[in-house]
Amino acid sequence: MAADVDKTPAGEPKDDHDEDRATPSSRRARSRFKQLSSLFLIAAVPLFGFCIKYYQDTQLVKRHEAGLKALGADGLFFFSSLDTDHDLYLSPEEFKPIAEKLTGVGPPPEFEEDIPHDPNGETLTLHAKMQPLLLESMTKSKDGFLGVSHSSLSGLRSWKRPAVPSSTFYASQFKVFLPPSGKSALGDTWWIIPSELNIFTGYLPNNRYHPPTPRGKEVLIHSLLSMFHPRPFVKSRFAPQGAVACIRAASDFYYDIVFRIHAEFQLNDVPGFPFWFTPGQFAGNIILSKDASHVREFHLYVPNDKSLNVDMEWLYGASESSNMEVDIGYLPQMELRAEGPSTPSVIYDEQGNMIDSRGEGGEPIQFVFEEIVWSAQLSREEASGHLEVTMYPFKKVPYLPFSEAFSKTPKNGNNKEYEQLEHSPVLALLNQSFISSWSLVKELEDLQGDKKNLDLSKKARLHLEEYTFPVEMMVALPNGTVVHHINANNFLDQTSMKPEEEEGPAISFSAGFEDPSTSTYIRFLQEGLEKARPYLES
Repeated sequence: MAADVDKTPAGEPKDDHDEDRATPSSRRARSRFKQLSSLFLIAAVPLFGFCIKYYQDTQLVKRHEAGLKALGADGLFFFSSLDTDHDLYLSPEEFKPIAEKLTGVGPPPEFEEDIPHDPNGETLTLHAKMQPLLLESMTKSKDGFLGVSHSSLSGLRSWKRPAVPSSTFYASQFKVFLPPSGKSALGDTWWIIPSELNIFTGYLPNNRYHPPTPRGKEVLIHSLLSMFHPRPFVKSRFAPQGAVACIRAASDFYYDIVFRIHAEFQLNDVPGFPFWFTPGQFAGNIILSKDASHVREFHLYVPNDKSLNVDMEWLYGASESSNMEVDIGYLPQMELRAEGPSTPSVIYDEQGNMIDSRGEGGEPIQFVFEEIVWSAQLSREEASGHLEVTMYPFKKVPYLPFSEAFSKTPKNGNNKEYEQLEHSPVLALLNQSFISSWSLVKELEDLQGDKKNLDLSKKARLHLEEYTFPVEMMVALPNGTVVHHINANNFLDQTSMKPEEEEGPAISFSAGFEDPSTSTYIRFLQEGLEKARPYLES
């Protein structure tokens, strides 16, 4: 019996052989206890996770109800557009855009240092071509430019050819078109020159003659546009401004990058009053090596496939408050094109000795370039579409021809097709309540005269009756009745107002605080819905 007594002093570890001396029944009991404990823990883990998820969902619902009670539906709508992680809390990062707009102090702009160019690197020659604007395409030409002073149009009339017919650049200068880190997939877009407009700047002044000194990536764009005219402004006065790019195709060593630039020219100089010449866009593409040491192709141009492609505005005084005239016209040609691929400025033989770039007989050495085989590519149309959506986020909503728009019905904003759209009030309004369309006046006039489709003819007539030059934004009922509209000039006047000039709240909480046009457009759509409600409810 004495042998069965455990004489190990309290607090001391037991002998490692105690487990071996345990009876079989006690070992089985402990084994079953361990198994049950393991099963309990395994069962408890998912139950615990479910409880956490249930608690989080419950809290989210409570916060949503509290937010709805405190802010109302519209207020919560705008709050949610800023709440990027949808937890109904604004983190410092989410609050950052609000702080920047309220204080007017944003992060300092990031300028790249000037790129040192290798004097022995490859060079590229660009040629500029231009056909002057057709004065007869301007609306004011119909009455012989009655009331338009000759001095106002002096800069336009005298601009007949490019300022610099040809110019040579280093291939390495075109490094500004390469994608930043994390933007190497087809269809990814990025800003070469980002917009600096917000609800406080509103717009850039009209009474300017000379562009600001370009910095960083602006330098090359300014140099390119200076081949057309000596006074290019690489950032337009109104949004969307800047330059955006997208990878259209890629190979092991090359990119084909499409780009879109919104810039403008100042055609007059002192003592004349400012005259702004603003093409709809500068489009183009560049094929270059991934290290920017070689440029295979480069093309920049103003698209001329529309009947009108240039906006013009000129002042009748030197001050910002001076009266302004607006017109549109057609520019047949404005383009830059590379003479050929970039070539070495210095050539070495196999022994490393420098040789003359001209071969025997004084003729330039002919270079042979390998064919580029693209491993992946998008169509030019698809890539250009990505650029357009980046410039105009509301164009994530499809725009239909006039003849198709009235046969469609708005889709619910919760539809799966639109879940990937950015959380923006303007997109939500367009998705939920509108079918979007756009038309040229000539197209509506043709539809109005179509005797085979009287219903569409009537709808076109109703829209033409409300149209005023140059552009009219309209909200119409399914039967074609226009219930709300605003002229583009009036729209721009509203978006151009400085905060201190506006009546009512100084700040409009539009999603992302992108620019004044966004908040004005939201207000226009909401007013259209209000005016349409009596018709729809009757």
